[in-house]
Amino acid sequence: MASTIALKRRISSVKNTKQITKAMELVSASKMRRAQENAKKSREYQELAYSLLARLSSIKEVDEHPLFEKRKVENKLYVSITSNSGLAGAYNANSLKILGKSILEDGKNKIDSKVITIGKKGAQFVRRLSGVELFSVYPAFGDNPTPNDIRPILNTILAEYREKKVDEIVIIYTKYKSNLVQEASSLSLLPASKDQSTENLDYKYEFTNFEPSVEGVLDSIAERLLEVQLWQCLLESLASEHSMRMLAMKNASDNANDIIGDLTLEFNTARQAGITRELAEISGGVEALKD
Repeated sequence: MASTIALKRRISSVKNTKQITKAMELVSASKMRRAQENAKKSREYQELAYSLLARLSSIKEVDEHPLFEKRKVENKLYVSITSNSGLAGAYNANSLKILGKSILEDGKNKIDSKVITIGKKGAQFVRRLSGVELFSVYPAFGDNPTPNDIRPILNTILAEYREKKVDEIVIIYTKYKSNLVQEASSLSLLPASKDQSTENLDYKYEFTNFEPSVEGVLDSIAERLLEVQLWQCLLESLASEHSMRMLAMKNASDNANDIIGDLTLEFNTARQAGITRELAEISGGVEALKD
């Protein structure tokens, strides 16, 4: 059994750790509310924008536009959204797992992979992979990102696709569903493709007229629609990160309470055993003196 001094030190250490995790839980809860509001406000707009983007990509007149041209996939670019720090449960691990599986599948299909990472954790992961180009690294944009923050990333991926250096661009992010549920997902940014929600819409573009021209319409809205996708993925990931960190820190604080309780019980047992031993020694000494 550990000594009472050692147990006291362990109890004090766990209490200090609990104070840190409790503070981080409260900070994450405060940030989470704001991040949730930002993600929910623009979610419906993003879904409609992606639906429109997918519909446009299915129209023959649009196929010749540089941003909608469909090519055989020989080079793929991933945009991976992670965090700068850990202590957020499985937030980084879930999205990086999807990235790793996708890169492995690309290798089997002889597709070259490039990765743009947002957040240091993603960069650390990609650097350990062989045969994968870490194209560029961006730090996480903090708790209050602005659309201007993602503009350099958007310009980069648009240039890569226009110049035919990549044939497909995929964003890997974490979609916020609730405080307890966050789902790592991937979204095909270019070329946009129909998904189930798009196919279930009642209307179809069988005959389409563009005014003043196809190029004029697409040049004015394509980049904007793509920017909305990237921006919403960033907001969803930010809300998920704070939610998962709050939950992880809450679990850590609860575990600390359990450990403190167990150590306190062990400490009391050790102290009682010491007192009993001392009383026995005193009693033995008194009996020895009587003899």
